[in-house]
Amino acid sequence: MYRAILIPFFIFFVCTGQAQTVHRKNTAIINAGAGWAGNSVNTVVFRKNSLISNDSLQFISYYDADGYVIIGKRKLSDTAWQLVRTLYKGNVTDAHNSISLMLDGDGYLHMAWDHHNSPLRYCMSKEPLSAELSEVKPMTGNQEEKITYPEFYKLPGGDLLFFYRDGGSGNGNLIINKYSVKWRKWVRLHSNLIDGEGKRNAYWQTCVDMKGYIHISWVWRESPDVASNHDMCYAVSKDGGISWQKSTGEKYDLPVRAATAEVVCVIPQNSGLINQTSMCTDESGNPFIATYRNDKNDVPQYHIIFKKDSSWKEKDLGFRKTSFHLGGKGTKQIPISRPQIVCRSKGRKTRIALIFRDAERGDRISVASARNIVRDKWKIKDLSSTSTGSWEPTYDTERWMRSRILSLFMQQTVQADSEGVTRTVPQLVKVLEFKLW
Repeated sequence: MYRAILIPFFIFFVCTGQAQTVHRKNTAIINAGAGWAGNSVNTVVFRKNSLISNDSLQFISYYDADGYVIIGKRKLSDTAWQLVRTLYKGNVTDAHNSISLMLDGDGYLHMAWDHHNSPLRYCMSKEPLSAELSEVKPMTGNQEEKITYPEFYKLPGGDLLFFYRDGGSGNGNLIINKYSVKWRKWVRLHSNLIDGEGKRNAYWQTCVDMKGYIHISWVWRESPDVASNHDMCYAVSKDGGISWQKSTGEKYDLPVRAATAEVVCVIPQNSGLINQTSMCTDESGNPFIATYRNDKNDVPQYHIIFKKDSSWKEKDLGFRKTSFHLGGKGTKQIPISRPQIVCRSKGRKTRIALIFRDAERGDRISVASARNIVRDKWKIKDLSSTSTGSWEPTYDTERWMRSRILSLFMQQTVQADSEGVTRTVPQLVKVLEFKLW
């Protein structure tokens, strides 16, 4: 394994992607360029974001065959990408070391990459809506030596949040920074929002609703073994991330600890519970949390945890047939992906969709949807015609919020078990665009 060399210069070359748009019913597939595919580092579910856009432009990022970061830009009205091979590299042999992007309210592109218990790798564009990146820079300069899972989120006014874990698996804390577009500066909001107390760490998923409320849910993990995941917990901030409360309105004394966390679904260890999935809210701010865990027959099933009539409910989608064991350390080779969930309200009805990949369906990109989460039978259809290997879904969250168009990052990757690397040749990176409703 190697570490990246920090180089303050930027462009090796610029090329125009020979994009090809393939149309199916309600879908379009837009080609970008060839990317590293020897593990799932380009296609892990916790990329926030792999794709990001404003009203007219969309950006994409991925590692190429040599581990260089590629930045692409296109007009949403066009299918041709301008692809830039930067001088920044990542250790692509570790699938944790993903690239995350976000556009702030002034149009500056922010990027973090190549993190697994390692120093901060962060830069931003030199100009608004530019793919030319700055030198590597700090954010606050504090607690930036052991970073994992960097994630950006945008607030309604254009400011950004940056979430990351400080520490290791089974022994880490959640840190939140905030970027002000007015001052062009990062400040620390929380040095330890969710405290593992040296005994465990939280694996979280987050979303920002239309009011700007920040919702976070998480499972606890007691050790590096994924089988030690347990319980689903929840918190929400209604003041931009400063204070946090339970779904009941009760304020948290911070940091949140295992003894004080609101457990919205009790799930024991060794239940096949996966970490780092997704959540969304409807137009009223009601949260929906997607995950998977074993049913009574020890078959892993996708589940949705949601609040209805002042109490938390759990819906087992129940359509899977084959069993597997979830356990061990490192990035796993798993026959299903972690899910993404999106929803949309119309009147009193909330439509729900779960995007996933399952070996039962030939590892295609699939979507399960329902008009009523409680009563309706879930309908499943495939969005891709061929296998995507170890792909997990990531999408352009801002475009979904803005226009309800789902832009999915798409690439066939192959993950070996326990952080292994395969000899898979570089595979084409694509964007699959789909109008759900």
